[in-house]
Amino acid sequence: MKLYDKKKIDWNNILFDNRALFLLLVPIVVEQLLNSFMGMVDTTMVSTVGSEAISAVSLVDSFNNLIIQVFSAMAAGAAIICSQYLGSGDTRQTNKAARQVVLTVTVISVGVMLVCLVGRERLLRLIFGEVEEQVMSGCLVYFLITVISYPFLALFSVGAAFFRAGGNSRFPMKVSVISNVLNIAGNAVFIYGFQWSVAGAALATLISRVFSTVVIFYYLRKPRQVIVVRDYFRIRPDMPLIWKIMAIGIPSGIENGMFQFGKLAIQSTVSTMGTVAIAAQAMANILETLNGVFGIGIGIGLMTVVGQCIGAGRKEEAKYYIVKLTGIAWIGILVSCLFVFAITKPVTWIAGMEPEAAQMCIEMLTAITIVKPLVWVGSFVISYGLRAAGDVRFSMLVSTVTMWCCRVVLCIFLVRVYHFGPMAVWIGMFADWTVRAVIFSARFLGGKWIKNPKYG
Repeated sequence: MKLYDKKKIDWNNILFDNRALFLLLVPIVVEQLLNSFMGMVDTTMVSTVGSEAISAVSLVDSFNNLIIQVFSAMAAGAAIICSQYLGSGDTRQTNKAARQVVLTVTVISVGVMLVCLVGRERLLRLIFGEVEEQVMSGCLVYFLITVISYPFLALFSVGAAFFRAGGNSRFPMKVSVISNVLNIAGNAVFIYGFQWSVAGAALATLISRVFSTVVIFYYLRKPRQVIVVRDYFRIRPDMPLIWKIMAIGIPSGIENGMFQFGKLAIQSTVSTMGTVAIAAQAMANILETLNGVFGIGIGIGLMTVVGQCIGAGRKEEAKYYIVKLTGIAWIGILVSCLFVFAITKPVTWIAGMEPEAAQMCIEMLTAITIVKPLVWVGSFVISYGLRAAGDVRFSMLVSTVTMWCCRVVLCIFLVRVYHFGPMAVWIGMFADWTVRAVIFSARFLGGKWIKNPKYG
């Protein structure tokens, strides 16, 4: 099958010309890049308190990332639905869907927050087992405060998705940048000024998330926006529309949730290796996230682009953008991997990591830099386009199976049988990326993804 049929595309009237793509994608990539840089600075600031502090933060964040990915999937579902309605020219239905997304996400995020608050200690001990008591003490404090931020995190994610679906990616970028700066400033005050250690880091995170949510929803009320959400207390559930939204949001949420749950299972294995391995793995995770932000940014933008193409009935155009943006993402990943590899040693030195942990981290980044440019883009960026077209169940099934079979099982096998260190995590991840890349590429070339119904 052809990648796309050039003759079926009206090149004089495409939805996103090069300028429109640039204006949509660059702010998203910049936002993702700055978020990662800020996350790296955040972790570096915590690491100066000691290995116990960074171990506590990294363990809790491995669980928090599970929740973040579920909320991100809800935001992705919101972006896809709203983009498809906008592509079809139905602004009224777009706003109606956005209001239902806000209601649904609020109820779910508050429920998750309450469950985590009630079962806080039992949950952490169940997941991470018998870690050092000083580390667990930090985990409990950090988890208590960050859990309160869950509803704000979820609402900001969907609010930002509404702006991006409408083609305005600059505004959420600005809010995110200010929020991250506020987080770093809070760290400086609470960690160094008040000597609050992990509690200070958590409080700074909470304040920054509250700020970003308030700002994003204040501006969503203004009638000049493409998507307008206001009169929040008058929103009533519209179950048929909610089910349409959840038809995309639930599979994406399961996919992202299982993906992060698998990482959590792996983190539990790493947590038994001692604080040196935990610290090395924590820094390697941050640096690997940093070298992937360009691709993630392209993928997020691709959902808006493909969603609008599908809503407008322009299937060949959707294929064209998947091919084009996948190529752009590959170039960006290659450059960013080389850049991150170059700064790895200085970063471990600035962070004050113990020599053994720093060396372990450098070895992991060396392997990542070799493998990631080869298979990561096919594993992730293509699937963003497939999901935007409604092919969410296939993506969920493939991602869940490959993650558990390749990433989790292989990692645990290497650790338990061959006594590998943290490198086992990345060997499993490389296998996962490779299998996913092959399957998603075949799915795209086969064309079945674009025949799916409009809403899931």
